[in-house]
Amino acid sequence: MKTHQLKTDGLTQQVLDAGPDDGSAPLVLLIHGFPELGISWRAQVAALAKAGHRAVAPDMRGYGGTDKPFETGSYTILHLVGDMVDLVRALGHQSCTVVGHDWGAPVAWHCALMRPDVFTAVAGLSVPFQPRRASGPPTPAMAAISKRLGRGELYMNQFQAPDAHHIFEADVATGLRKGFYSYDGATPDGRQSTGFIAPGHDFLSEVPDDATLPPWMSEDHFAEYVAAFTASGFKGPIDWYRCLDLNWALTAFLQGRKIAQPSMFMVGERDPVRHYAGQHEAGLKDWLTDLRSQTVLPGTGHWLQQERPDEVNAALIAFLRSL
Repeated sequence: MKTHQLKTDGLTQQVLDAGPDDGSAPLVLLIHGFPELGISWRAQVAALAKAGHRAVAPDMRGYGGTDKPFETGSYTILHLVGDMVDLVRALGHQSCTVVGHDWGAPVAWHCALMRPDVFTAVAGLSVPFQPRRASGPPTPAMAAISKRLGRGELYMNQFQAPDAHHIFEADVATGLRKGFYSYDGATPDGRQSTGFIAPGHDFLSEVPDDATLPPWMSEDHFAEYVAAFTASGFKGPIDWYRCLDLNWALTAFLQGRKIAQPSMFMVGERDPVRHYAGQHEAGLKDWLTDLRSQTVLPGTGHWLQQERPDEVNAALIAFLRSL
């Protein structure tokens, strides 16, 4: 397993890479979400390489060792998919299987939607495929849902503010610790986040100050995250959220389109994302026409590839062998 940088189309990307690099092994791309890095896939990179694949986990645009454009409009879904298309080329391949977790899942789903010739199979973790809403962009719809439920403001709406990233940068270690804790499967009921923020609070102020690192997160591993986000900041990662409505405007050409490639989906039983995206799980088979497995991992929270690496590795390898 090695970490190195590749020059792609207008971007330098840092990747975690293992397996044959001579083109002889099928490629698997592993796309992380917020607030993570390519290192969140270490267990999968090792297991997939051992199973005969080339496994590559990039730091995504705005994260870690990859370039961080300043303009908010440089973080649209078109940019994120384009980065992955050219990463495949830079790695010496013409096609691959794409796997995404959290924000990486929508990127993976859109890779499959936009370039089925490149991304010939797709797996999503935590965030199910969500078809484009013909009735309008997402942030007004999310605000309306929050108001109807009376549960406060959904954090994704709060993240639209131009200074939303400042709460994480004020104390990087505390921000990351609270973020991991509030979405972890070992966190007790009542202390997990629901995604909805009470009036007068923000994403971090709602999390107890005595939040601890999850059981799977070592101090050394946590220090890697703290060092990376201290150096890079959080503006780029939060800009992904600020492009939600722009993404909707840019993807009218995908309206009603289904994913025909082989696919799979996994989610933790106690993943807080299910509070606001879980309704899409029931209809997955209608949009993923070759859905080969849909799994709920008991007792697991949001960080399932790190909380339950053995189960995730086994499921991914079984899926890859079915192709």
